[in-house]
Amino acid sequence: MTQHTDLPSDLLPTTVRRFFAAHIVRDADTASSFLAEEAVIVDQDETFRGRAKTYAFLRNAGSEFEYTTEQIGAHRVDDTHWVVTVRLEGTFPGGVAELDYRFALRDDLIAELVIANHPA
Repeated sequence: MTQHTDLPSDLLPTTVRRFFAAHIVRDADTASSFLAEEAVIVDQDETFRGRAKTYAFLRNAGSEFEYTTEQIGAHRVDDTHWVVTVRLEGTFPGGVAELDYRFALRDDLIAELVIANHPA
């Protein structure tokens, strides 16, 4: 069962909020502007490093499917680490997924983003 948290989106760091807002609407140009030059994105055990590869990931991720995204949780791990949990529903295999977006920030930019299945 999904456990919702009490941390509203407006208490997330601005970088995380703006990245996520752009990512949800598949605006790779804006989303990538919140990444550090040497950013790393890990999605389901596949790693993308640097500006060109992370941009390509953001542009192409999930593009073959139609889906909706709903933020169902968020929490602060420490001053530089934040987790946003989302529920996706759509035309991908299984039709429903809950994912954690684990952000590591440095100098107000996203240094690392790990996207993984939310623990049941």
